[in-house]
Amino acid sequence: MANIYEIAKLADVSVSTVSRVLNNHKYVSEEKRKRVQQIIKELNYTPNRNAVDLIRGETRMIGVIIPYNNNQAFDQMLHGILNKSTELDYSVAVLPTKYNKQKELEYLAMLKNKLLDAIIITSRSNSWDKIIPFTKYGTIISCEYTEFKEIGCSYLDRYASYIDVFKTLKNKGYTTIAFTTGREAAESLSTRQTIAAYESVIGHVNSELHISNCFCFEDGYKAAKTLLALKNRPTAIFANGDEIAGAIYQYAKSIGFHVPRDIAIIGQENQPIGVALGISTLHHRLGTVGEQAFELAVKKSSAKVKTSYEIIQRASI
Repeated sequence: MANIYEIAKLADVSVSTVSRVLNNHKYVSEEKRKRVQQIIKELNYTPNRNAVDLIRGETRMIGVIIPYNNNQAFDQMLHGILNKSTELDYSVAVLPTKYNKQKELEYLAMLKNKLLDAIIITSRSNSWDKIIPFTKYGTIISCEYTEFKEIGCSYLDRYASYIDVFKTLKNKGYTTIAFTTGREAAESLSTRQTIAAYESVIGHVNSELHISNCFCFEDGYKAAKTLLALKNRPTAIFANGDEIAGAIYQYAKSIGFHVPRDIAIIGQENQPIGVALGISTLHHRLGTVGEQAFELAVKKSSAKVKTSYEIIQRASI
C-alpha cells in the first residue's frame, strides 16, 4: 500500500510538500501540486484521516452536546449549527445525553483525547465547576449565558423574555395565568427563570397553575386537561413550546372552549404548528443562537454573544 514517503519519492518532492498538498496548503507551487496529485491518482492513494488530523493539529470536527433530539428548541439550535458547519466546511458530532451527568463528562473527555476541536453545550446537567477543567483541552461554548471567562457563549436573555410575556398577558387583562415547563426547577435554569419572572410580574405561584415535565404534544394535552378542570381555572396559559401550546389549543377546542375568549394561549419558538393554529409565540431565534455558537467554536473564542427575541402576537391572546 502506498504511503506519503513513496509519493514524495516518485514526485521528487519533500514529504512536507506532500503533506501540504494533502491539507490544501496554499504555499505550494502549482507545478509541484499537480505532480503530487498525479502520483496520488496513479497510486489510488487515500490518506489516513487520523494521521492528517495529527499533522494539521485539528480534526475539523465540532461536538454538540444535546439532551434530546425531536425537541423543538434543541432542534432549532442544531439546525443553526449544521447550517454554519456546512458553510465553514466542518463536520458535526451530535452527542445526546438525556441529561445524564456521566455521559456528559464522557463526551467532554473527547477534547482531552483530541477527538474533537471544540464542544458546544446546548444544555447541561453538570455544574460549571465540573465542566471548566476540560477547557484546558479544547474550546467549550455554551448556549446559555455564563460569566466564566474560560467559556464562550451564544445566549439570549430568557429571564427578560419571560418578564415580557407575563407583562403582555397581564396588560391584556388576564388575571389567572398558568404556565408549563420542562424539567423541575432544581434541575433547570430556564424553569427557575420562568418562576422568578412570574413572581416578579404576577405574584406568588399557585402550585396548581404550574405543570412541569412537559416535553411533547401528549404532555401538553394532559396539562390542558388538568388546568382546564381546575375550579379556579386559568384564563391564560404560557406554554414552554409551540408543540405544547398546540396540544393545549386542541384540547381546549375539543371541550368547546373559545380561544382566546375562554382561554388565551402563548407558546415558544415560532414553530409551524403555532403558525398554522394562529398561536402567539415567544420567538427566541434559537437557530441564530446555534449559528453564533458554531462560529465561536471555530474561532476558539470565549466571547459572549447575545441574541435578541421577540413576542409574535396572533389570534390566541
